[in-house]
Amino acid sequence: MAIRTVRPDELTLLQDIERAAGRCFRDIGMPEIADDEPLTLDELAAYRRAGLAWVSVDAADTPGAYLIAEPVDGNLHVEQVSVHPDRARRGLGRGLLEHLAEFAERGGVPALTLTTFTEVPWNAPYYARCGFRVLDDAGLTPALREIRDREAAHGLDRWPRACMRRDL
Repeated sequence: MAIRTVRPDELTLLQDIERAAGRCFRDIGMPEIADDEPLTLDELAAYRRAGLAWVSVDAADTPGAYLIAEPVDGNLHVEQVSVHPDRARRGLGRGLLEHLAEFAERGGVPALTLTTFTEVPWNAPYYARCGFRVLDDAGLTPALREIRDREAAHGLDRWPRACMRRDL
């Protein structure tokens, strides 16, 4: 497994990975999540231009997973990490998270944050195994509150969600 930055011609592939990864939600009774469209090409391109988009590639340099992040209240926030189901359970997601942690540490960033579903096995329980902890309301920064409000407006609070943090 190798990790590198996303190339401009791979943005549609990121959307394909996201759609494929999302289909797993249908199997656990969350079809709305499975049907949710990925970020637009322009949105993905903005993460790439900011230097905050990476892919995990195989020996043929074909991406099988990706991660995008953004600065949020002095930390790096994992906006999306997706692994194609054909490449699941091989450490690609964890590798991307570790890559982001190393990138953040080099830049003096104190923590990684994310929002996630608490009762989906490959979400909050997985991130806890990767060193993240659930934040209570008192631990939410202003921008994390805004992110959660946007998620609620998008209907994601139909299922239990939480903010998580990994101190570096």
